[in-house]
Amino acid sequence: MSRSRNVADTQDNNGGAVPPFAAGKNKIINGDFSINQRAFTSTTSISTYLYDRFTWSGGSFSSGATVSAQTFTPGTAPVSGYESTNYLRMVTALVGAGTSTQIYFLQRIEDVRTFAGQTMTVSFWAKANSGTPNLGLRFNQNFGSGGSSSVFGLTGAVTAISTSWVRYSFTVTLPSISGKTIGTGSYLEFRIYIVAGSAVGDVGAVGLQDNTFDFWGVQAEAGSVATAFQTATGTLAGELAACQRYYYLHASTLSNRAIGMGCYVSSTSAVLGFNLPVTMRVTPTATVASGTDYYKLDKTPTEDWVNDFSLATTSSNRYVLLFNNTQASGTAGGAFPVFTDNASASIALSAEL
Repeated sequence: MSRSRNVADTQDNNGGAVPPFAAGKNKIINGDFSINQRAFTSTTSISTYLYDRFTWSGGSFSSGATVSAQTFTPGTAPVSGYESTNYLRMVTALVGAGTSTQIYFLQRIEDVRTFAGQTMTVSFWAKANSGTPNLGLRFNQNFGSGGSSSVFGLTGAVTAISTSWVRYSFTVTLPSISGKTIGTGSYLEFRIYIVAGSAVGDVGAVGLQDNTFDFWGVQAEAGSVATAFQTATGTLAGELAACQRYYYLHASTLSNRAIGMGCYVSSTSAVLGFNLPVTMRVTPTATVASGTDYYKLDKTPTEDWVNDFSLATTSSNRYVLLFNNTQASGTAGGAFPVFTDNASASIALSAEL
């Protein structure tokens, strides 16, 4: 009997995860939705990020879906012995829907080599508000910039779900990547569809459906059995670090909090630098919250304020340098701490796929 079957049997008997923890078994990061750096609450805007590492998309409708963060009442999480905090809710309202309408949420797993040519299983818990609506799961082997064309396919058959938390699994043998060219930023993507019109390729059997869909505990693993759920790293700290490889929010949430060291490199240019908590996938892009006097340059014996910063080209995936050369006014040389001067000040760094 295989180890995967042992794990699955133990889960069937006890309803929870079992030791020993198999590090890296689950290739989905943040599958229990515990990490939420963006403070996601609710959105109707497609292609926005939700809980860390998850985003959603859709198209061909005038009114589509509301996606929201939800919190379990203690004792109601779907796996006995795993008291998770959060789950994901998607509510569809398909005004103007047609045969090309689609709505799904997804995660991209770094490196298209993942599970290539192997049998693998994606599993998750789900429930609907009413009826027995359909779900479908589709994969995308994306070979990155400069690589071969993407390969799409349906992962198992479309499945009808119930109004109670139930675990559903989809098993597929992914195509080999033999003969393919792998470019920059390749990934394996899984999409969980809640809406798909008849023209949406091999997942069109999902159909057009208005309902409320809840999800938790997403896992992708090698083999044909959905084994006991676990997160990718097994700890909150590990899961946060794994998420920060792709997104890091450098924020204080309070005013007058130090965020790094700075200096004047000229009389009109100030820089701010800080180490990243983990090595990011690539040199990130930066989104800096801006507003009047958001950031304070604490020079001795005076202070100076600037509204924002821009990412310097000398930044890397390990160290970030930001500059302001539109408001800064000081004397070159010397170091000083940089503080937020507004609770809304933040620096978001993204290296998402």
